[in-house]
Amino acid sequence: MTANVAEEKTPAVPVWNDRAVSVSERVDALVGAMTLREKIAQLYGVWVGASDEGGDVAPHQHDMEEAVDLDVLLPAGLGQLTRPFGTAPVDAALGALSLMRSQARIAAENRFGIPALAHEECLAGFAAWGATAYPVPLSWGATFDPVLVRRMAAAIGRDMRSVGVHQGLAPVLDVVRDARWGRVEETIGEDPYLVATIGTAYVQGLESAGIVATLKHFVGYSASRAGRNLAPSSVGPRERADVLLPPFEMAVREGGARSVMHAYTDLDGIPAAADEDLLTGLLRDTWGFDGTVVADYFGIAFLTTLHAIAGDWADAAGAALRAGVDVELPTVKTFGIPLEEAVTDGRVPETLIDRALRRVLTQKTALGLLDADWTPLPPALTGADLDTPDTLRGSIDLDSPANRALARTLAEEAVVLLSNDGILPLTAPRRIALLGPNADEPTAVLGCYSFPQHIGVHHPHSPLGITLPTLRDTLTAEFPDAEFRAVRGTGIDDGDTSGIPEAVRAARDADIAVVVLGDRAGLFGRGTSGEGCDAESLALPGAQQHLLDALLDTGTPLVTVLLAGRPYALGRATDESAAIVQAFFPGEEGTHAIAGILAGRLNPSGRLPVSVPRTPGAQPTTYLGPRLAHANNVSNIDPTPAFPFGHGLTYTTFHWTDLTVDHHEAPTDGEFSLALTIRNTGRRPGTETVQLYLHDPVASVVQPLQRLIGYTRLALDPGQARRLHVTVPADLASFTGRNGQRTTEPGTLELRLASSSTQPHLTTHLTLTGPEHHPDHTRHLHAVFVVGQEPVARA
Repeated sequence: MTANVAEEKTPAVPVWNDRAVSVSERVDALVGAMTLREKIAQLYGVWVGASDEGGDVAPHQHDMEEAVDLDVLLPAGLGQLTRPFGTAPVDAALGALSLMRSQARIAAENRFGIPALAHEECLAGFAAWGATAYPVPLSWGATFDPVLVRRMAAAIGRDMRSVGVHQGLAPVLDVVRDARWGRVEETIGEDPYLVATIGTAYVQGLESAGIVATLKHFVGYSASRAGRNLAPSSVGPRERADVLLPPFEMAVREGGARSVMHAYTDLDGIPAAADEDLLTGLLRDTWGFDGTVVADYFGIAFLTTLHAIAGDWADAAGAALRAGVDVELPTVKTFGIPLEEAVTDGRVPETLIDRALRRVLTQKTALGLLDADWTPLPPALTGADLDTPDTLRGSIDLDSPANRALARTLAEEAVVLLSNDGILPLTAPRRIALLGPNADEPTAVLGCYSFPQHIGVHHPHSPLGITLPTLRDTLTAEFPDAEFRAVRGTGIDDGDTSGIPEAVRAARDADIAVVVLGDRAGLFGRGTSGEGCDAESLALPGAQQHLLDALLDTGTPLVTVLLAGRPYALGRATDESAAIVQAFFPGEEGTHAIAGILAGRLNPSGRLPVSVPRTPGAQPTTYLGPRLAHANNVSNIDPTPAFPFGHGLTYTTFHWTDLTVDHHEAPTDGEFSLALTIRNTGRRPGTETVQLYLHDPVASVVQPLQRLIGYTRLALDPGQARRLHVTVPADLASFTGRNGQRTTEPGTLELRLASSSTQPHLTTHLTLTGPEHHPDHTRHLHAVFVVGQEPVARA
């Protein structure tokens, strides 16, 4: 009798909530129990904003969309919550409480108790008020340090997961093809191998914290014509395969990314959101990706409004589903009532809904969102008094000392010393003129997807939430006995020259002048760098070049510092500045890093992830071009950069010697083994970035003059020498052949061991023998670098 009563009081756990059942069985059972409307509800998000009082999230009215009614939507369920922390300034603890209460409501109001998956931006840190603003991805590339980037991503992921977030919309794996594009700051660089290795490390770090990493933008976004945002991309299949796709392939194969975001652009007339060959044929059938494909914001609706390949919302939804898009973001539009009606009238088969739904529910199951013991309580609120929200305010620190220390280390490794006539490091100057629009601007270190620049600018009365010391602050701390005179001179892009005479007087009266130029990050024309902030040329914005030239005319030694989101041509300053320091939006600790390098407290080790042009108009160009893309006698335009990809100086010197090769011949499916010795011949500890480039003198299709196939950082004390061993698989010489198939051809190759793309130190010629080899997506992707018996940070 007692047992029967117990059975009545303890109903059986539904199959989809039972962890003892396989994931596929749980998902199949749930799909079979759902109505069409409930199925579709799992395939879209709703844009919300967390409450700063800890209440439920509120739907966000975006300029492009109508408001949604949660009371109407939630009984059917909800797939995602869009940016609860990244929509308005909200205290982290109260935001976590608000998200918790909203998740409880979402789960309670649908028949199956399914919560939403919450996603946020995390391009340069968790894009939430008060969270650490790390250097932007272009600075990650400048470190050439995947291990450090992996650590940063893990820290970002832990912060996100602690407050109830599940998915991060990063990293950007677009390879820079035209530096005029506004989103260059969001990329990792102009070389696919560098982008792939750094981006994959970021994915590994984020995923290690339990956050679903989202690869974007798949694919071709950065190859838009003239660098204009969303412009058509006209690249051939070979450029797509050998330049644009490798970062995504590596991040899927080695990073374990669980989500991919389609690009906005069309590639040769096919929008990515409707490209079945790309999103299903390549991504899933060839690479084996089994996660979710999410829409870039409003990207499915753009099939109708911008691309005009769909006549209405239902046609757009059907095209995206057929291609392989699973989730509509940021909010419900085409995947709502229009899709439901299209299924009902037979325009879209329900099997496409079920296919996407299985992927979404499989991911939610993996995240524990379907488990019987799921709780909306985030880890950071465990043990907190949830009934008195005011006591929670300030209790969660998203900008911890450990985070700031990591942000500083990244910034220190990312700052690139472009030129130096010996003036750096500065030796106790008495009078310093600190000039330029970014010398005393706190937000000059932030990119457009940092919270203060992305969201905070719309809330001018809200505090920044993080401490942003200016370069004036950090330089005065480095040189406490110096006399500083600060003059702005001109704005970033206002064209005002009225302040230049005062800046000139300040420079003439100083022992040293430091001019701080560059960008202001923003969105859609509100900045000089960032999404929708494309440049007509790579001339410095506004009147900054006028200021720079006027300061050079003073004769006072001039140190030029760039806080920017893209490389700029610097005119005379390329040759006439006493020193040039490049920092790509180095984050909240960035000015400490710059000041430390100027003072000599730090030895610079950053390397350029993008070439710095000599002239502003020779675009688009990158180092990764065939012979005719470089300077030649058939064009009067010389695209030779002022400072090449991979370039960067230090305060010490290195000597490269004793290159040996085990065998100068290997089969097309074999490998080569090399070794060399590098010695620090200077008086300071330093880090050399060893870069391995491949030159293929004769190939069946036109090849880049050279391309990066490996790299590693090597830290050496003064006088110290290390023997570096390198294993180079022949697969790294493969490319897409005439028939569209990847091939490794027999013939002679040249390997260049270099400190930049134009500074080879040791070169060897090797020969591949035997028949053509056709490696597939399981091919070797890396050269392996080993010091002695201990491996160094491998890329």
